Parts: sequence; structure tokens; C-alpha cells
Amino acid sequence: MTSNYEKIIMGNLSRLFSQPPSRLHRSLGAERSGESLLLRAFGQDCSIDHEKVTLSRSEGVDPKSLLVSLYALHANPEQLQLEPFKSFKDFPGSMPYQGAFSANSERVLAPYVPLIKEREEDIKAVFDGEDGHDGDFSLILYPLPKIALYYIFYLADEEFPASVTSLFCANALSFMPLDGLADVAEYTSKEIIRLVKK
Repeated sequence: MTSNYEKIIMGNLSRLFSQPPSRLHRSLGAERSGESLLLRAFGQDCSIDHEKVTLSRSEGVDPKSLLVSLYALHANPEQLQLEPFKSFKDFPGSMPYQGAFSANSERVLAPYVPLIKEREEDIKAVFDGEDGHDGDFSLILYPLPKIALYYIFYLADEEFPASVTSLFCANALSFMPLDGLADVAEYTSKEIIRLVKK
């Protein structure tokens, strides 16, 4: 039986490959390999073709595969623009979803801030990331080739508990609709937690 995720993914891929742009791989930040497009997604090797999205650790159909198909559907030749970084609430129409975004993408990481600090080099390696310049420490990560997330971490002190702020690259909405961006941040945060709990 076909799941809802699978139906949406197949619909996205069908639309994408019915008339693919001539330089689709460049618009995605991907490489061509025969009929497939290869890229990094959520810290994993990813393959997209006209039938499926495959992530190295999840051969099945899941929300991350759906997000990759949505990213592919919104491919365009615009280059990623990192700054100025934007908070989710700065995007038009985001206010009703701000609470869920904060809970699922930022507050969920707060208990792990010391572990993230210990494992930051591993996390950067997985996400092709780099150091930022804010907070007690910060990381710029790339869950998708043209979508960057800027995580700013604050360690607990005598007055305040640990906290996390998650920002998007300046033109993230060029490559993914708003609800998809919220999910990209949520699943990136989940992957960070998975990495530090290994």
C-alpha cells in the first residue's frame, strides 16, 4: 500500500522530471550520475531520480525524502546567499507556526548544548559546515546544498539555562516553501541529536 509520503514524493518527482530544466543538477547543487542526481541532504549521501529519493541511511520513504523532493521541485539557478541570516519569524506568514518551530528546531537542542560543543567538529564534517561568530559557539550547517542553517548556542550559566537560536540563510525561501523550511530545521536538529547521542 502506498503511503501519503510516497504519493507526495512521486507526485513531486513526476512534475520535476516531466520537463526537467536543462541544468537541473546545477540548480540543485548536485552532480549527475547517469539518470540520477547526487547531493548531500541532512548529512547523508542522497540520490534523486524519476522514481525515488534515496538517503544513505533510509532506503524507505520518510519526511526527509519528501523534503528533498520538494527542494528539487523548487530548484532554480539562484545562488545561495548566506547573509543577512533570517529568523523564521521574519518570513512572511510564519507567525502562526513560530511556537512549533521554536519547540521542534531550537528548544529541542537545549539539553544537548554541552554535547554539541564536544562534538562540533563531527557535526560540521557531516553537514559540510563551518564555524559562526556568535553566542558561546555557533555553526553554519548545510542540510541541503542551497539551504544553510545558522545555529547559535549559549551554554548554561548561573543565571540562564542553555539555549539555541536557529536562523536561515538570506534567500532560503527561494529554494523551499515556508512549511518545508520549518521541517528542514526540525530534521536537521533531529540529526544533530542523533549524532551527539551516538
